[in-house]
Amino acid sequence: MHGLVIRNTGYSYTVKSDAGEVFDCKVKGNFRIRGIRTTNPVAIGDKVTFTPQEVDGDIEQAKQGLITELDDRKNYIIRKSTNLSKQSHIIAANVDMCFLIVTIQQPETPLQFIDRFLASAEAYSVPVTLVFNKVDLIDDEWKDYLDGVVNLYETVGYPCRCISAKTGEGVEALRSELKGKITLFSGNSGVGKSTLINALLPHLNLRTSEISDAYNTGKHTTTFSEMYETEGDGYVIDTPGIKGFGTFNMKKEEVSHYFKEIFRFSADCRFNNCTHTHEPHCAVREAVERHDIAESRYNSYLSMLEDEKEDKYRPAY
Repeated sequence: MHGLVIRNTGYSYTVKSDAGEVFDCKVKGNFRIRGIRTTNPVAIGDKVTFTPQEVDGDIEQAKQGLITELDDRKNYIIRKSTNLSKQSHIIAANVDMCFLIVTIQQPETPLQFIDRFLASAEAYSVPVTLVFNKVDLIDDEWKDYLDGVVNLYETVGYPCRCISAKTGEGVEALRSELKGKITLFSGNSGVGKSTLINALLPHLNLRTSEISDAYNTGKHTTTFSEMYETEGDGYVIDTPGIKGFGTFNMKKEEVSHYFKEIFRFSADCRFNNCTHTHEPHCAVREAVERHDIAESRYNSYLSMLEDEKEDKYRPAY
């Protein structure tokens, strides 16, 4: 049988067959010896072939199965595993777009986290829209900062949406973008992913939690990945909040390709193999000096060049 992985608990996978039946599946052992160096050889959003398994002689009672084959993925979003530095973790596969939920306050999403996520998405062909949530909480002191960050990423080429899942501002417009698409929702813990999904799909009633006053950070309310159907044959993928985002399997000479503006300016560098760190007549560093490339983006690029050091995956960015 063939189906779609709609839930991943880390130990088992819920697969919805092409006929609409739901099966609780395990992964056949040899998946782990095919050179797939990930903590999850099968990810949510994967299309798979599976074999129904009989339990106590009754195939209909338990609806269990064994995943035997994995379809080719059109794309996926991947990050360095925080616990196993030599491996990666696939957040989701076969997505049409990603909403990266970020917040300016309560908590503040680091720009370096945003840049790392965007670079990884670029590397694996996942379109990203930045969704700035909790705009109702932004005071006057931070309003200019919000405008500046939105202008930065829109200038780079990323669509930005300013919303409040709590008050409903901008939610209806966001809902219209979901129709007929598989949309991944991702972001730091505490940015209001579950609250936003509840606002978009009220019948789900996902669990939410308050921000920690002591650290101004969020707690994990989503403990596993799951897909939810939307109107117009679409799906929303809810994933656990991410504290840090270590990039995986990127060669140093490729990192600049995943920063849109750095890649554009690099065409004018004197040397074809310019690393944009010290070489003379580097068009990228000249653009940074002119403020044609944001210093925050350039610093994120420099940070990613150092990602071969394993200790860079431990702290939150």
